[in-house]
Parts: sequence; C-alpha cells; structure tokens
Amino acid sequence: MQCRCLHLEPSGSRAALSAVRRESLTTMEDLPHAKAELRRNMRSRRRALPETIHQQAARSLVDQLESIPHWRSATRVALYLATDGEIDLSPVANALRADAKTPYLPVIQADNSLRFAPWTSDEHLRENRFGIPEPSGEQTTAREMDIILLPLVAWDRRGNRLGMGGGFYDRTLAGAGDVSKVGMAYECQRVEALPTESWDVRLDFIITECALYECQGSS
Repeated sequence: MQCRCLHLEPSGSRAALSAVRRESLTTMEDLPHAKAELRRNMRSRRRALPETIHQQAARSLVDQLESIPHWRSATRVALYLATDGEIDLSPVANALRADAKTPYLPVIQADNSLRFAPWTSDEHLRENRFGIPEPSGEQTTAREMDIILLPLVAWDRRGNRLGMGGGFYDRTLAGAGDVSKVGMAYECQRVEALPTESWDVRLDFIITECALYECQGSS
C-alpha cells in the first residue's frame, strides 16, 4: 500500500521527482547503524538544498494543506519550529492566525513524550532542556489536536517516517487516535522503503515542495 499523489506543484516538479535518489534499509543487517547513517546522509542532503527550494517549499505549504480533508474545519493544528534545514512552517502559522485558528507547538514532557500549547504571534518562547523554544500556555494532548504537522528525516511512499531518533513523536502519535498526521519533507528525503517497528505509526499525508501524498487507505 503506497501513498497516492493528490496534488503536484507545476514549477519544476516532475524533474525534481524523477531526480530523487532512492535508498533502502530493508537489506541492511545492522539496522541501528544503518538508520544512523541514513539520518546523517539525509540531514546533510536537506541542509545542502538551495535556498530557492527552501523558500518554494515554505510558500507552497498553505495551498497544499488546503487539499487535506478537514483542513478548513480544523481549529487546533500542531506545528513545529524548523531547524537543521526543515521546512519552515511560519507561513502556515500566519495563515492559521489570519483565519482565527490556533497554531500549537510541541512541549517535551519528562517522559520524552509531547504535549502541545498554543503559539501566539507575540509570545516569548522559553527554551527547554534541549534548547528548543516552547510556548508556556496551557498544554493539551495529541488526541485533542485536529491535525499534527511533523518534521522527518526520511520517508517512503507507504507513509513510514524516520525521525531524529529520540522517539518523541513515536510516543506521542501512539496515543493520537484519529488525528490527521502530516509529514513535512523534501523529495530528496524519500527512500524506496523504510523498515518498520511494531510501535511505528504511519503518516496519513506527506507534503513536499513538489506534491501532496495521501498515504492511508490508498493502494
């Protein structure tokens, strides 16, 4: 079962899609080492992208998200603060506020799971123990979000996601129920297949600078 492409950005998209280098972990014996190596490669690849690609991805997000079911009716949307070359979600936060909706940011808990707190435009964020800025408002669970937009290091067309290795989103998504889970990535982060563990939660959608992919329920 693979993700189905719902929307393709016209400008240079097909060339970008055809140029994606496929990688696979399915035949690698030393899985932890293989994952660590893939993380290093993908993070380096993402940071090396031209600034024009970063800007294109950020600009295209709002239009791409409009194609997700329930986006217009969603009022609580979890975002993240981009680092290390991740796609910038500032345009999404601004669009949500303009529509009188509330963007949320993750707050790391003592057990390394995530809860989410409202992110206001004028709020001074406080750094957590990892130096990541967080809002200080009332926190809520992942299950109470309408949509969660989350970063990733690598992805495949089955909706599998490789994160940074800390397990923050894995713990959180396990209790998210039917909340729509949307991975934000670049086409250059796509691999042929990622290995899965019993606790892994597949994404419902993946958005890149080129396309929107629907993963759940597609064939």
